[in-house]
This record gives sequence, C-alpha cells and structure tokens, in this order.
Amino acid sequence: MTKIFETPLYPYGRSRDQDAAQPVRHTVVIVGAGPVGLAAAIDLALQDVPVLVIDDNDKVSFGSRAICFAKRPLEILDRLGCGQPMVDKGVVWNLGKVFFDDRQVYGFNLLPEDGHKRPAFINLQQYYFELFLVERVRALQAEGRPIEIRGGNKVVSVDPRADGVGLTIDTADGPYRIEADWLIACDGANSPVRRMMGLDFVGRIFEDNFLIADVKMTADFPTERWFWFDPPFNRNQSALLHKQPDNVWRIDLQLGWNIDKEVEKQPERVIPRLKAMLGDEVEFELEWVSIYTFQCRRMERFRHGRVIFAGDSAHQVSPFGARGANSGLQDADNLAWKLKLVIDGKAGEALIDSYDAERIHGADENILNSSRSTDFITPKSETSRIFRDAVLDLSERFEFARPFVNSGRLSVPCTYDGSPLNGPDAAGLPARSRPGSPAVDAPVEGGWLLDQLGNRFQLIGINADVPAVIEDHGVRIEGMTLSTTADPSGALAARYLGTAPAAVYLMRPDQHVAARWTAFDEAAVRKALATALARS
Repeated sequence: MTKIFETPLYPYGRSRDQDAAQPVRHTVVIVGAGPVGLAAAIDLALQDVPVLVIDDNDKVSFGSRAICFAKRPLEILDRLGCGQPMVDKGVVWNLGKVFFDDRQVYGFNLLPEDGHKRPAFINLQQYYFELFLVERVRALQAEGRPIEIRGGNKVVSVDPRADGVGLTIDTADGPYRIEADWLIACDGANSPVRRMMGLDFVGRIFEDNFLIADVKMTADFPTERWFWFDPPFNRNQSALLHKQPDNVWRIDLQLGWNIDKEVEKQPERVIPRLKAMLGDEVEFELEWVSIYTFQCRRMERFRHGRVIFAGDSAHQVSPFGARGANSGLQDADNLAWKLKLVIDGKAGEALIDSYDAERIHGADENILNSSRSTDFITPKSETSRIFRDAVLDLSERFEFARPFVNSGRLSVPCTYDGSPLNGPDAAGLPARSRPGSPAVDAPVEGGWLLDQLGNRFQLIGINADVPAVIEDHGVRIEGMTLSTTADPSGALAARYLGTAPAAVYLMRPDQHVAARWTAFDEAAVRKALATALARS
C-alpha cells in the first residue's frame, strides 16, 4: 500500500503555459484531482470539451478515506468507462446488521430485488478509486481526448470575471498565470478556492468525534455492514465495521466531544480500543488512523458566475450513510452535460443555474438524512437516548419499529423533484421513474438498459414506436424502441410501465428522466426538450 501512496501519478513537469508571454486561456479548469474532479474531467473529455485538472499534490490520497460507493455512482462510472475495475477490485455488499449492546436487533438488504447490473454498494479504498480514474484519464489521452492533469500546481489566487476566471498558480519553478472560461472547484472541504473568494458554509457542526482506523487483519466477519449501539467494547458510544479489499477493515469508534484529537490518534490509545473490540488474540496492524467531527453544511449557492463548486468544496455531511463522495460524483454527473451544451452554444447559462437548483436539492436531502442519523446515533439529551434505546429494543421483535432505526441512512440516488428542467408526467406510470429521477436499470435484449443510455438525449419507446432521430435547434435526440416481451423477468414493465400498456421516455444525457408520456407526440417531445435545456 505504501507504494500506492508514495508513487507520483502525475508528477510536476513544466508546461508550455509557464513560458507563454500572456496567460493562456483554457475552456475548463478543474481544481482538485480527487474522485469528483477526475470524474468531472473524464465526463467533459468524453464530450470533447478541453479540460485541465490542476492539483498541488501529485499522487493518490493517503489513507482509505471514502470507502463506500453506492449503486448510482457505479452506474455513472460505467457511463464514464471505468466502473468495471472498481467493482472487480471492490468488496461487493448488499446486507447490513445493527446490534444493540451485544445482540443483533435488525438486519437489512439494500437491494432486495433482482434485475440490476450493479450491487447496492462496493467498498473500495479511495486511493484505488483515484488510481483507476487516473488510469482512465491516461487511456483517454492515448485516444487523443482533450484532457490534461498537472501535479505540483497550487492555485494561490482566483480572479473571477464576467466572462471567465483568472488564476495564479504556484509551482517548483515559480508562479504563472492562466485563464479559464469556466472553473470547477473540487478542492475539498477546506477548499482554497472557496476561501480565496470569501465564501463559506452554512449549517451545523455536531459535538461529537469519531475515530477511523483502517486495520489490516485476517478475519472471518462476513461481507456486511455491522453497526453497534452501546456495545460492551465502547460503552455509551457506537461503532461500525466494514470490509475493504486487501484484508483491510474499516473500524469507526465514537469517542465523544471533549477529547484531545492528537492524543487519541496515537497507537498507544488506538490499539487498546481495537483489542477491546476484536479480542486480544486477534493480530492486526494499523494502516491509517484519523478523527473526524460530524458536520452537515453547504454553501448557499454552488455557482458563482463562472466558478462552480462540486463535491466536498460545496457541501459536507457526516460519514455515516456514505453520502459524501457519492453525492460529489452525482454533482459531476449533473454538471458536465450542461456545461458541454452551454460551451457549444446550444443552451444558455440558465442551464448552469439548474445545476445550482438540482444539486442544492440533493445536498439538502443528504444533509437532512445525515442530520437525522447523527441525532439518532449521538442523542443529545436523556429523553432522546431513552427513545432511541426503546426503538432498538422494539426492533428486535417488531417490524414496525425497524424503519425508525437509524445507523446512517445509506446513500440513494437523488430524484430532482421540482426541477425547472422537468417536463410533463403521465398518470399510471411508476413513481420511481418519474421526471427528475435517475433511470432504473433493467434487463433488456442484449444486456442492461443503463449500458444503452447516457451522454446524449434519447427517446425510449417501450411497447411504442419512436423515430430514430429528432433534430431540434442543433440538439439531437436518438430514438430507441424496447419491448417488454424481450424481458421475461418483467422488470422493465414493472419499473417503466406500471399499469400502462406503453410509455415514451425522454432521457437526459446524465440518464435522468426529463419527461414521459403513454404515447409518442413529437410536438410534446420538442417542448419537453426545450424545458430540459432551460430554454423556456
């Protein structure tokens, strides 16, 4: 693992921009080569939008950091051409268990239905995640796609303008300046770009701390998410156990508020806590240790002129629920196609404003769920604790109590209800595939539905004929006709037809539903496209 941490993937090298007489202008500059920045860059490059990624680092993140990647982000990564390596390396899981004291009180399956290509979750260390993304960047560069990463380049000033952004970048050879039509800040929770622009978060910081320990050991725990409330080895607190690749296990232990973080990270304090949990006979070694404080905060706006914030630079949530990186990947998924159409002159900047509307909706949904999880995991009053413990006791025997158990509501795909881009809906079609929702996977002839969707507008006719192509003001809609008779499982009909005999869906380039009908109407499709492009 040390070699992965220490090997420069994109070492500093002097660029032509540093020798230019005037600042060179780039179409899109992304600050931050973490999962969100790299995913956004790959998405743009696949659409032939020139993109430059700059980072003051030159290698993967140290420590596993984000480890839980949900089904929807895996589907996004499939669209970007790099999902399979993640799944192949990752630990696949769908099941979880909740314990109270020393007894199991609840178990759950996050993907109880068949007919999906991807699992509910994989666990994969962030350093592998970043490595696979960088390898995808290298493959795109070999294809001649317009994407570049510069390591050892640190942004030291940001100058927002009406038509772009000026940047000063420091390097081992001294500073230089560039300009960008658009700047995407993916530079993390402590975002220097956000700070340099005088912007901040609004929200809550919870009075509690958690120890994260990545432990290398051989253990026979099943591949499940295990969460404890008030366990014997961490009384009046909580704990979490997850399996990662390479016999690495993630252990989270609640520590409380009034602690000395530097002291608690020392091996002489960490190892006895782990032995109390695992047993004295279990041999293990520490790979990485950190302490985090629950935070549920976001920027008031994610777009500031030509500067757009994504991922942790725009919003923060507590780790329980795996909503951080997964939400950030959905930010990138939402933004790239919109930026492409605006850059090409096929949509106005109102389309970029819809990024603000949709992803703030997603951030607020995550913050609400994360805040509720935090309040349940760490009750702040004796009354709250009594209620929580009663729920846990009841959940062991009574099904009605189990929905109240909250060990971290795990990441689910965001549906953009109320989005200004949503077109008409039709009665009788399933709620799960309504306008604003991400497409639900299903078996289709020749493979999986989601493998045939994305990167352009599409019209899907299910038991209904649609044209092969519709052209509208320079935007192309590709048609695809599917028959439910080709899916003996019935998943396609159940997920897209409901009680209707046929349906027509207008799909966005990010695989979200723009509009739907029970029959094809070209005028209605054109009107819905205008709405999806923020033209109306």
